Amino acid sequence: MRIRIDHATRYDYAHPARFIIQSLRLTPRSTDGQQVRDWRIETDVDARLRRSEDGFGNIVHNLYTESPAAALTIRVTGEVVTADTGGVLRGVRERLSPLVFLRETPLTQADEALRDFAVAAAGQGTSLDRLHRLMGAIGERVMFEIGATDSSHTAARAFALGRGVCQDHAQIFIACARLIGVPARYVSGHLWRSDGQENQDAGHAWAEAYVENLGWVGFDPANGVSPTEAYVRIATGPDYLGAAPIRGTSYGGGRESLSVRLVVRRMQQTQQQQQRMGWS
Repeated sequence: MRIRIDHATRYDYAHPARFIIQSLRLTPRSTDGQQVRDWRIETDVDARLRRSEDGFGNIVHNLYTESPAAALTIRVTGEVVTADTGGVLRGVRERLSPLVFLRETPLTQADEALRDFAVAAAGQGTSLDRLHRLMGAIGERVMFEIGATDSSHTAARAFALGRGVCQDHAQIFIACARLIGVPARYVSGHLWRSDGQENQDAGHAWAEAYVENLGWVGFDPANGVSPTEAYVRIATGPDYLGAAPIRGTSYGGGRESLSVRLVVRRMQQTQQQQQRMGWS
């Protein structure tokens, strides 16, 4: 599948901000399941963009403005050709041991209710079977509701509330997987919707868990499936904060407002392109 992404994030400030610093995890890597064909990051102010890599292997662009700005727009455009790998991540050079992703973080710290749920929902059997049961149980237990939570909500708080968005579903899954001894991590990215809805409110999030003899396998509790060719994988981390698309701060400027425009569309792909990719 050939997917085009147009993503614009705009910050407006009450007064011109003297200096803005942002860390952007907005650029995907090519894997066996996705080939990045074209990708650009642009801003509408004078700024420096320095590309680097974080400890989790994510591509990071650090943005520094060079003059006061009353507003800042960060725009990402790109195309990715994807293939269905059954949810199994291949073609990625891992820098860290999977055991790193057994560690709790403040956003994935479990309480007694989550511990009881994880054990009961996972049941017995192979790790893969237990993880699939866990994914299904979270989708049934936590209703998808936009606006019910925000980025500061922990897995335990969202679970207690019984409502949340894909970020919450992913972090609950991660917390539960770690409780049953399976390394798990957060994934930020994009999802092409099969209902034809191209305009979206935000990017997507899911989880990956490490399964012996398979490696990292994706699980999307918000939709009850493992990632397919409709998914574009951008960044990973122990929780949302480690893979957040944009994090940063501004100096001066007073109150700021944020608006996001995201379009994820499927493009026509020729038979010749499919053959070149080896996926026809």
